Amino acid sequence: MRADDEAQLVDVDGLEVLFAVLRGRGYTIVGPAVRDGAVMLSELTSPDQLPRGWAADTEAGRYRLRRRTDDAIFAHCAGPQSAKDFLHPPRARLWSADSAPDDDVTTTGPAPADKRYAFVGLHPCDVAAINVLDRVLARGRYPDPVYTSRRDGTFIVVAECTEPAATCFCTSTATGPGAAGGFDLSLTELLTGGHRFVVRSGSPAGADVLAEVPSRPAGADLVASAAEAVDRAAAAINRRLPGQPLPALFAAGRESPVWDDVASRCLTCGNCTMVCPTCFCTTTEDVTDLSGEHAERWRRWDSCFDIDFSYVHGGPVRASAKSRYRQWISHKLGTWPEQFGVPGCVGCGRCIAWCPAGIDITREAAALAAAEVGGEP
Repeated sequence: MRADDEAQLVDVDGLEVLFAVLRGRGYTIVGPAVRDGAVMLSELTSPDQLPRGWAADTEAGRYRLRRRTDDAIFAHCAGPQSAKDFLHPPRARLWSADSAPDDDVTTTGPAPADKRYAFVGLHPCDVAAINVLDRVLARGRYPDPVYTSRRDGTFIVVAECTEPAATCFCTSTATGPGAAGGFDLSLTELLTGGHRFVVRSGSPAGADVLAEVPSRPAGADLVASAAEAVDRAAAAINRRLPGQPLPALFAAGRESPVWDDVASRCLTCGNCTMVCPTCFCTTTEDVTDLSGEHAERWRRWDSCFDIDFSYVHGGPVRASAKSRYRQWISHKLGTWPEQFGVPGCVGCGRCIAWCPAGIDITREAAALAAAEVGGEP
């Protein structure tokens, strides 16, 4: 947070008003909540459902909830879900077709979104992930109607990250822990001297909502305290990607023995792609009823770790585990920056924590970098 922002101070009770204002404007609020042993995104009706007093300990192949000794509300790290689950759902019907007795066929496209989402409590890395999805699914020549129907009109309340997980590396992707844009409101949680939030608006819609929430000027000292909390979070992040240009590194390392090593550990289960907030690949399935008079086409998430994902005439293009892992990491860190100017990875660390084999994208990138300069992988 910059010290020159016209930041406001909102007490914890202000969250109840914020929820009421958002609900009054027709938003369905989605935010973090403790469910099924993790912090999951859910539709919320009250700020009491937020994960107050909860955090999570993560490491490669590990995620465990932990009770805190304070009432911090947004100290959770990335759980297995992200906004992708709501904006680019795991399954979506693309169209349906019905035939009439006179053989006329009528088709119906995807149903428009019946909800307008307000995301409350996303961390900056996940807001950056939405921007990545926007580039692919909304800003191209052929915008995806399922995504744009859900994305248009969303309201985003970002919670700046003040307690990163051990698996976070957003400082390497310039996507956190501070909020740089893409939000309507930004909150920075303060616990010292009272439980409060330094809040700033990032859009006219955010300023309009904030005007209805009880607040007062934050003052330079609390704005500075919020900035210091974010700076401490940045300093606490230990995982990093290699510093050299990654597109050149991955282009030069296509035949590196590093890929054989990671393939010996990778289960090709696709967990990393399922929890990744920016992976968007899908496949389609057609179904018909027994009468043959009704048909539907459904889209579901797919993974480049699925051997059928690259199947073309005669067989899969990427038949080996090493080729599939190389494709995934090279796309994230090499070809994506070449295409869009930013990484396809936002440093949230989900792929590290939720990999059952504990494979770490930062360590594999570092191993490739070491191998390319003649060191040991």
